[in-house]
Amino acid sequence: MNTRHQRDSAETLALQALAWLAASDDDLIRFVEASGVGAEELRARAGEADVLRAVLDFLLMEDARLLAFCASHAVEPKDVHMARHVLDGAS
Repeated sequence: MNTRHQRDSAETLALQALAWLAASDDDLIRFVEASGVGAEELRARAGEADVLRAVLDFLLMEDARLLAFCASHAVEPKDVHMARHVLDGAS
């Protein structure tokens, strides 16, 4: 898989994770509190690498949350870890 395709896939997974978090008021509030990104800023910067990394970091902080996301999107936890790693190189 080429680097651009990997990055696109990682960004897509992170955006799916953000949408999943947004569907849960509790998780979204926790994310906002943990990341320091306010609601307006989150809307404006949702596709930026820094925000996408923060979303994946937030998922990876708690096994139960990570596993719930993975089950709902038919992905493996290692896919989330790999996406986070790929986004480390994103600018």
